Amino acid sequence: MSNNGVESKKTRGTFAWALWDWAEQPFPTIFSTFIFPIYITSAAFGPEEDTSRALGLAATIAGVAVALVAPVFGRRSDEAGRRKFWLLINTLLLSGVMASLFFIEPNPQMLWLGLIIFSFGGFVQEIAFINYYAMLKQVSKPSNIGKISGFAWGLGYIGGILLLLISLVGFVQTENPWFGIPLDDALNVRAVFLFSAIWFLVFSIPLFVMVPEVQAKPDRVKESIVESYFKLWAQLKSLYRQAPETLKFLIASAIYRDGLSGVFAFGGALGALAFGFELAEVILFGIAANVMAGIGAIVGGFFDDKIGGKRTIMISLVGLTIAGFGVFIFAYLGPITYWIGGLALTLFVGPAQAASRAFVAKFTPEGRDGEVMGLYMTTGRAVSFLSPLLWTSSISLALTFGISNAEATIWGILGLMVVLVAGILLLARVSPEPQVIAD
Repeated sequence: MSNNGVESKKTRGTFAWALWDWAEQPFPTIFSTFIFPIYITSAAFGPEEDTSRALGLAATIAGVAVALVAPVFGRRSDEAGRRKFWLLINTLLLSGVMASLFFIEPNPQMLWLGLIIFSFGGFVQEIAFINYYAMLKQVSKPSNIGKISGFAWGLGYIGGILLLLISLVGFVQTENPWFGIPLDDALNVRAVFLFSAIWFLVFSIPLFVMVPEVQAKPDRVKESIVESYFKLWAQLKSLYRQAPETLKFLIASAIYRDGLSGVFAFGGALGALAFGFELAEVILFGIAANVMAGIGAIVGGFFDDKIGGKRTIMISLVGLTIAGFGVFIFAYLGPITYWIGGLALTLFVGPAQAASRAFVAKFTPEGRDGEVMGLYMTTGRAVSFLSPLLWTSSISLALTFGISNAEATIWGILGLMVVLVAGILLLARVSPEPQVIAD
């Protein structure tokens, strides 16, 4: 095969890999953020305070499960060489989760069954990311790894926007849903869950056709899951010897990535409670936020390869903190502040996320991609309490100062900025070109 033919095949594999980011968007967009949470916490399932607490508990359980098993799952994929196989299994499982939520009818008896299925889906999604992220070096070169990561992340945001628009226009916010689907028993909303499952399956196909499987390690010795846990500590010490700066980055990124998650998690509440956005405005802001984050991720990918991952992340985090403090300081100007400052926040979220993934992949010791990506997921989960804690604490502090409920909400953003500043300080101690020593 000619060099051009090889390069063309690699390019197709790269795009096929990136398309999985687009394919999996139904879970974060439809199920984790916009439609399913509103559906499952509606009055049809019980009192709002009960359903909201139940949803939070389900998400927490999924997060704890990921933190406990992610490093072992990643390590075993490195050893066995079945990375694409396990991503396929996770893809099929997650599609099944989406489809099965169609059968969760709006009545209180279905609440916990729906949340158990949803919680399992959250777990499967995070485990799928381990193998997916570990493939990044298979479809890129050191000179373009940032660009490819940023493109894929941006493609995911764009897919989420399109998916949300189709769901709202065709099924949710209409008196005449597509395909003649009736409104009875929330069938129009539940149909979105089936549509999401089909979307995921169809757009995942190119990855499984075009991206090659990794080979098992030739000296691999089969081991049980229990043995994998016992060997995990030894592998952590080995990673510290091989790539100490990469390990430091995992810790720093865990902090600031939680701040990035907080920006999206509390963005809607901030718009509604502090700036008086109605539901339609919150959804419109969410769509605009995804557009900005997607643009930021794609543009940031180019900068990543030009100026380096650490600089790209630092610039993004500094931009985030400036925008965040700007929203707090100029909140008195009303909604225009959030439309400008809030969208500026999301503009910097995309490149920080994409460059972080690329940084980890680029400076992971050869053959340990799955293991390190498992640690990447675990460290993020281990500190996922920070943003909610500081968000709530900042608002509580404002209330103790006698500030009204509506005005106190804006103080929550200061808690998120504290998390980001802590991440910046830790990241500053990480080398921009970590040395990887052969073990």
